[in-house]
Amino acid sequence: MNNTLTKTNYNFPGQTHVYHGKVRDVYSIGEDTLVMIATDRISAFDVILPEGIPYKGQVLNQIASKFLDATADIVPNWKTASPDPMVTVGVRCEPFKVEMVIRGYITGSAWREYKKGARTLCGLPLPEGMRENQKFDSPLITPTTKADEGHDENISREEIIAQGLVSKEDYEQLEKYTYALFRRGTEMAAEKGLILVDTKYEFGKKDGKIYLIDEIHTPDSSRYFYSEGYEERFEKGEEQKQLSKEFVRKWLMENGFQGQHGQQVPEMTAEYCSSVSDRYIELYEKITGEKFVKADAKDLEARIEKNVNDYLKSV
Repeated sequence: MNNTLTKTNYNFPGQTHVYHGKVRDVYSIGEDTLVMIATDRISAFDVILPEGIPYKGQVLNQIASKFLDATADIVPNWKTASPDPMVTVGVRCEPFKVEMVIRGYITGSAWREYKKGARTLCGLPLPEGMRENQKFDSPLITPTTKADEGHDENISREEIIAQGLVSKEDYEQLEKYTYALFRRGTEMAAEKGLILVDTKYEFGKKDGKIYLIDEIHTPDSSRYFYSEGYEERFEKGEEQKQLSKEFVRKWLMENGFQGQHGQQVPEMTAEYCSSVSDRYIELYEKITGEKFVKADAKDLEARIEKNVNDYLKSV
């Protein structure tokens, strides 16, 4: 298997703190700068899986970087540079304690709940008689709490404001940004023969100003269907051809794992990890319209350290 980056332990000049997330490792430099490394870790059902996926970090970082640039006219974002294929450097913001999930279609966890009989989602009513992968009349914002550990939980707009997680004024602005970003993402996907099905955005605040932070429109944060054949498959009740992490979740479920206590992650062979890598690269090429160029992965840790240090010295 190709060399993968599943953990980091750097000590950059001016480093004050490090946070190891499910997929990204975030290094604080001084008061105002973050160095975010997209590792090759993969998570599903809020569990970090035991094997890394070759080139996954590069795919995620480069897609997010491209879409941050392509939406900077809608909302300011945290990115200032990408000194390495797996790294973004940007401004440090105070994150809001909610994630803004927006859904154009009923699928994934929303469909699983609907099938069990749920007719509301985050306080929003759902019509009777919906079918899997059906398009909503208009996109629904279904926020979740942002859990440091364990599962994110669905929450309604009213609960967010009542609990003081986000002020009413800020929340209304987050909704506007979310709808506008989803519109732009939908348009860009359509140009490439894809449907942006659902996605999530994270926001933060710095000096009283709201910024878009973290990743955007990647296969980890979003779900895409192929436009071609969507209607036909939907009418026949067939699975949609999709590019997202959902295929990993399905493989886990088929092998008896949904992140529940006592369940065992199935063996992730080198062949399986390589096949997941191929799917990530396929999405990169499809959504960006560019050929994916594999960066030299012989010594990922040393390459990243050099590129980040060179960048920090230059600013």
